[in-house]
Parts: sequence; structure tokens; C-alpha cells
Amino acid sequence: MTTALLVAAGYVLGSMPWGYWLVRLVKRDDIRRHGSGNVGGTNVWRVYGWRLGLPVIFLDTAKGFAPALVATLVVSHLAGVLAGAAAMLGHWRPLFLRWQRGGKMVATCGGAFLGVAPVVGGIGAGVWILVFLLFRYASLASMLAALSLPVIAVLLGEPWPVIAFGGAAAVAVVVLHRANIARLRSGTENRFNFRGQTPKGSGPGTTARLPGEPLA
Repeated sequence: MTTALLVAAGYVLGSMPWGYWLVRLVKRDDIRRHGSGNVGGTNVWRVYGWRLGLPVIFLDTAKGFAPALVATLVVSHLAGVLAGAAAMLGHWRPLFLRWQRGGKMVATCGGAFLGVAPVVGGIGAGVWILVFLLFRYASLASMLAALSLPVIAVLLGEPWPVIAFGGAAAVAVVVLHRANIARLRSGTENRFNFRGQTPKGSGPGTTARLPGEPLA
């Protein structure tokens, strides 16, 4: 029963679309109309800069970290993995956005790993930062960091739930980046620009959307 409650709490926390809420609150706008259409921190940063993007990344990470850490400490690594996975699922299909498309789970995945296996999550974050600084492709950094998680978990001798979680998370992140993979192969993927902002309403895969129009 405790594990089920923690998993449910993880999904609810993961469903909190901070990118959507903060942009609504501060800019009176819908972030889903701009850039990639995602509610994650990278898209918020691209469109509105670091002052909004950084808090969203922090909050998206925290909503994966908190349930995974609590479940790991209170029950077990398996419970922590399930709660972290539920948070990732909530970020992808948020309850508070009526299960429309949310984000690509990268920050929430990182937070979940910091909760269940801090060293694995920390090294994965280091891989993300290194790849991003070298190439400035957030998508490439996200995929390589995710793919590194099961490998790091095996090398560090982590419990089997953590290793399995790493493998499943890597597959999920890569699948959600299919369009980015196609753009990387064709050379049309946008490099991240720290100083500039993506013009609102532009970016890969962007189309004008009406209020309430499904995003999937």
C-alpha cells in the first residue's frame, strides 16, 4: 500500500507542468505555442531565456528527485524506481494538462536517478553537461546522458532495479527524441544559443495551435 501511494504521488508530482504554469503566470502566454511545443525547461529557455528556463529545469528535476528519494528511503530501491518512473510518466503525459503532450522527461529522469542512485545520476548529469558544452545540442546531450545511465549503474554495481530503470529510461528518452535524431542526421537540428532567444512561434516542428487543440 505504501509503495502504491508513493507511486501515485510520483505521478501527481511529475504531472505538474512548471514550464506551462510559470510562462502563464509571468508572460501570460502558452509555451506550447512556441519552439518545440514542449513544456520542458529547454524550450522555455530557448523562447524566454534563462530567467524562466532555469527555474523550470530545477523544478522539473525536483519533481523526479523528491518521490524517488522518499520511496527509496522509506521502502526500497524498487519503490524508488517505480516512483521516479511514475514522475517521468507524469511529465510526459501530465494530469494537469489533461494528458496532452508534456515534456521529454530528461530533467525529471535526472532527478529520479539522483534520488535512487545519486552517484549514477551525478555522473549522468556530468555526461550531459560535457556533451552539451562540446556540441551545444541539448537533444544529443540528453540522449547520450540517458544511454550512459544503465552502463554506469552496471559498472558501479547498483541493485537490479536501478540497472533496469536505467535501461528503460534510456529507451524512453531516445524514443521521445526521434524527431531530433532525424534533424541531427540531416544537419537541421538547432544548436542552443545562450545569448539569443528563439522567436516565439518558430522552431523545429512548430505549428500554430488553437486553445484546447491536442498536441499529440
